[in-house]
Amino acid sequence: MQRRIPAALFLLFLAGWLGSAESPAPEGDMAPMMIKPLAEFVSPDDSLSRLRMLDDGLVTLNDRCPVRQVQLNRKMGASYVNGRPVGFC
Repeated sequence: MQRRIPAALFLLFLAGWLGSAESPAPEGDMAPMMIKPLAEFVSPDDSLSRLRMLDDGLVTLNDRCPVRQVQLNRKMGASYVNGRPVGFC
């Protein structure tokens, strides 16, 4: 009987976990929020432009993503190194 209790608990856990994964997407007021940009491009005409952070007005040290070497993402927060922002993709 000791072996059946853990198996039963596991089955209950599994049924609850699978049931929660099938919940419908929220509607109306609970719809996903739009992510606001955290920065703006300093010179939008350039293909690779530095970002100006909206909260403090500082300009990023880099003009391209250090990971993929593409344009910086305005919706991703910067990491600050020695008080200066570094943007990412």
